[in-house]
Amino acid sequence: MLSMPDPSDTLTTQLRTPAMADVARLAGVSAQTVSRALRDHPHVQPATRAKVLDAVRQLGYRRNNAARALSSGRSHTIGVVMHQTAAYSSGSFSLGVERAAREAGYAISTVTAASVSPEAVEAALAQVIDQGVDGLVLTLPMIGTTPRIDELTRDLPTVATDGSRTPDAEVVAIDQRQIGALATQHLLDLGHETVWHVAGQAAWLESVRREEGWRATLVDAGREPPPILTGDWSAASGYQAGLILGRIPEASAVFVAGDEMAFGLLRALHELGRTVPDDISVVGVDDIRLAAYATPPLTTVAQPFDQVGAAAVNHLIGLIDGVSEPPSIESPPDPRLIIRSTTAQRSRQHPTTEGDPR
Repeated sequence: MLSMPDPSDTLTTQLRTPAMADVARLAGVSAQTVSRALRDHPHVQPATRAKVLDAVRQLGYRRNNAARALSSGRSHTIGVVMHQTAAYSSGSFSLGVERAAREAGYAISTVTAASVSPEAVEAALAQVIDQGVDGLVLTLPMIGTTPRIDELTRDLPTVATDGSRTPDAEVVAIDQRQIGALATQHLLDLGHETVWHVAGQAAWLESVRREEGWRATLVDAGREPPPILTGDWSAASGYQAGLILGRIPEASAVFVAGDEMAFGLLRALHELGRTVPDDISVVGVDDIRLAAYATPPLTTVAQPFDQVGAAAVNHLIGLIDGVSEPPSIESPPDPRLIIRSTTAQRSRQHPTTEGDPR
């Protein structure tokens, strides 16, 4: 004789959150198989995984990270520590991090450091580590570390993506020297006698490395590097540098360490009556979305920020999984020179030879 279900049991089932056992029952597999299917275990057959995922969708099941942490000793969460900024690079990097983490079944906990001072970085690290993350991705422009920063990261798998190089961190990063070399060589190849440089903040490793690439390329070509102008990555600082360079008649080419500074520099040159690229060629860095819409469109060195973020996460997960030999560091693509309309052959240019170019 079949027994009728107790209405109270049905109500309870409808009200409670679906559990892994419910998914297993609906899919006709064990709870262990459900767990493996949701972790993309290689021993789960595609047809079985499809049944599990279909049951997950029907029930609206969501994995409980707290329960997974109790059973596996992991939180399945990656901590990301970033410098507080509204720059395009930060958003693009985050998209790559989140995509790679989601595909691997990890959550992301991001903490921003209010500045790159040791105190701010230490506080941000302590905050994210207290959340029980399984590993860290550091994307901070600092050049050096402190004993406290080294201590905080010593016991967690850590991948750095730029200047944040702790002793135990592995590095997934773009070669910033190559960026400086690409931009400078492009301008030399166009026939310019030398290349001026507007650098970023001296405390940032990216700024230092780009300057090194610029300087080495000029020296290798037998050219004397001109004096450096320094900005703070903002368009306003690029504008101020442009007001200076625009009054130097022999300045026919400039490598600017960031696109936003390049936008400010273009504005200053325009106000001074220096035509780009006829009077002076300009190369920026990053290829932010507005670069193609500058007046004229900006020649720049593109960095694949989203791919750097994804590569960092993928490598970190290999370290977390305790692979005896973690996969070789997944290098993002090399930076690419994007040639637009702010650079031209030196022969086209007609610089003023004396006095104010206006």
